[in-house]
Amino acid sequence: MEEPVRLQKFLSNSGVTSRRKAEELILNGEIKVNGKIVKELGTKIIPNKDKVTYNGRVIKEKKDYVYILLNKPIGYVTTLKDQFDRSSVLDLVKVNERIVPVGRLDMYTSGALILTNDGDFVYKVTHPKHEIEKTYTVTLTKIVTKNEVQKLKEGIKIDDYITKPAKVKILKIDKEKNQSRLEITIHEGKNRQVRKMCEQIGHKVLALHRSKIGEIGVKDLEIGKWRYLRKEEIEKII
Repeated sequence: MEEPVRLQKFLSNSGVTSRRKAEELILNGEIKVNGKIVKELGTKIIPNKDKVTYNGRVIKEKKDYVYILLNKPIGYVTTLKDQFDRSSVLDLVKVNERIVPVGRLDMYTSGALILTNDGDFVYKVTHPKHEIEKTYTVTLTKIVTKNEVQKLKEGIKIDDYITKPAKVKILKIDKEKNQSRLEITIHEGKNRQVRKMCEQIGHKVLALHRSKIGEIGVKDLEIGKWRYLRKEEIEKII
């Protein structure tokens, strides 16, 4: 069984603040343990059992989390195990930690994909209630109309649900090739959502690329390459 530790030591070790400042927070009644305010400096907690909160935020025991941004190429799946033995994004990112993709991109979609070993981070990025925006560049057959763009913006019925309002910009109209290129920003993560949205307005998707997750983009990252997220990028999401 894990040994109990003093609350101020736990706060300090978790990177919340210094030990002295942690003691002030406790004495001021700013720290809760399992939903109750504690003001005693002798309070001890069990790190992976007791829930400690400060300013409404759950404080986690500091671990060696890694956060990786990959510019995913077409032809790779984002599942950890594939029944058809297809190439996985984990074949591209070789690190010692056991990491998982944050959400999914289908095999034929390229672009921004985050991988991490932080389960809370995965939840924050993928759950719609947190409204983390995902921005896509999509190339479509035929010339898109203003009316069709408006439908995408307002929400479209696909499968058994109506999509939330999206941000949509026309990037290019190629009359010679009879194609359109759009930028679509959504904060949901339904299966193949952008493809289905475009199909519902009568256009086939020729190419789909996720350019950004929140403000984290892959513009300066070569396709198939990866890098660690910077501290300020992580903090913008957490």
